[in-house]
Amino acid sequence: MLIQERYRLIKLISDGGNYKTFLAIDESQFPPISCIVHKFPQNQQITTAFINKIEKFKTLNSHPQIPKILDFFTAEDYYLVYEFIPGDNLKAVLAKEGVFQETQIWHILKTLLPVINFIHKQQIIHCHIKPENLIIKESFNKQKNDNLFLVNFASAQIFTTPNNIREQQIIVSPEYSAPEQIQGKPTFASDLYSLGVTCIYLLTQIPPFDLFDIANNTWIWRDYLTTPVSEHLAQTLNKLINPNLQERWQSTSEIITQLGIKNHHPRLSASISVAKNITIKHNLDSQIHTLAFTPDSQILASGDDSKNIKIWDIKTQKLLANLPGHTKSIQSVAFSPNGEILATASDDKKIKLWNVNTWQEITTLNGHLHAVKSVAFNHTGNILASGSWDKTIKIWDVNTGAEICTLTGHQLQINAIAFSSQNDILASASSDRTVRLWKLQPDQKSPNYPYQLLTTLVDHTRTVLAVAFSPNGQILATGSDDNTIKLWNIKTGELISTLLGHSWSVAGLAFTADSQTLISCSWDKTIKLWHISTKSEITTLSDHTDSVSTIALSPNSQLIVSGSRDKTIKLWDNWKLGSN
Repeated sequence: MLIQERYRLIKLISDGGNYKTFLAIDESQFPPISCIVHKFPQNQQITTAFINKIEKFKTLNSHPQIPKILDFFTAEDYYLVYEFIPGDNLKAVLAKEGVFQETQIWHILKTLLPVINFIHKQQIIHCHIKPENLIIKESFNKQKNDNLFLVNFASAQIFTTPNNIREQQIIVSPEYSAPEQIQGKPTFASDLYSLGVTCIYLLTQIPPFDLFDIANNTWIWRDYLTTPVSEHLAQTLNKLINPNLQERWQSTSEIITQLGIKNHHPRLSASISVAKNITIKHNLDSQIHTLAFTPDSQILASGDDSKNIKIWDIKTQKLLANLPGHTKSIQSVAFSPNGEILATASDDKKIKLWNVNTWQEITTLNGHLHAVKSVAFNHTGNILASGSWDKTIKIWDVNTGAEICTLTGHQLQINAIAFSSQNDILASASSDRTVRLWKLQPDQKSPNYPYQLLTTLVDHTRTVLAVAFSPNGQILATGSDDNTIKLWNIKTGELISTLLGHSWSVAGLAFTADSQTLISCSWDKTIKLWHISTKSEITTLSDHTDSVSTIALSPNSQLIVSGSRDKTIKLWDNWKLGSN
């Protein structure tokens, strides 16, 4: 059967009820190449949600252990075409070689868990993990990190909220499906359950239904082992296959951390390459709190616990100046848009303005009653805003050093502030779990209070630590102690998306100049890059040995700089974004 005058269906591989899977040949290629075709029945209604799901699945194409989506079209029926992965599935390997050994099971876990973790970070639940959907290219005697592939995403679901899965036809292989999946409510932990059941089947070659004692509601797989396994592996598998969802690992990142598994593909997207990073050996007694570039991207300012502001030459990574004056830790540094003034904020409750040409202090701004955690210039550079743990934001006239007004309303400490470069909207992030947006409202009747509250953003469940506006003025990104990044529509104040992936507090955020990429840093020791259009993770930079507390992106978007509790500053050089 030839479809689209291109794909010839050769062999029916499986009939999953909701769809059929065929081995096919793409005859438009020379020589013709093999592919996999999923055929969905004529009576299945194609909806916008379904098409969006396919578009979401395309974000997985960057992973080397997941087959790429090649095509999606309608021709009476509906067809989804995947890359063909040559090799044997694990059920076939089991039939040929007999039960798996413990070392082989560990290899499966260590090789496959990072793949599942990548899928889950895209908010996708596979829902069909079983031996037939795991393809091995080479023998297990060659235990390479990338020789095991996870295939067949036809039943996968997009996760939105715990009680909102867009499609409910998800019970494909009941013997491998978790109880909550059978009830129509799969979670990320459901895939872990299926992986665990796959492992005990490979160890015993006994159908999973026969490995469960229904009368006593317990697994008895160890009774069928021909060779005993270690207690460590047994406990790991028992936690994976626990029928009680709450007793299982709740995320792949959690089990990866506990098992000490390394992510073998930390840079999964072909659209980015990070050639090297340079480490600046900072003051051995100081963790880095804040970083900022001059507008020409040539100079970097850093603040730490040493009470001095350090000025670095980017080309040579040499220290140009060491500015004394504050009496406690430096918490925030910011350059004016014209590059002539540096503003610094400290736990000593003071803000200082410095002449960039001479590195001499211009003035000290007093008024806050507690530590000042963040400073930011507006797009003209005439106004400076400061956020403090005294729960207030102060607006200053840069030219005169005079305080213009004080903004109040937050119930707890203010941790970060940022100006939009488009329209002078000010965002403030607080420990009260909210972000407030303020707008300059010139009013002759109230000249001393020119900023008014626009809206309060409420969705984070813990302290908000970071805020950043996209340069095009459309999106606000916020990072929190709840380990999430949230993207907001600035015009409407509506939540656009929640980015999941960090395993600890998100401490810093920065957009690239084209507003297409977001960079985040976290106390989990990593830096992540995100596609704004697809809301998906591009890559993870992992080289710091302690929490990453701050990041800065050079204005020309050529250099990422990160500062950490490990007392180093790292320059991530020679990186570029492709067209993906």
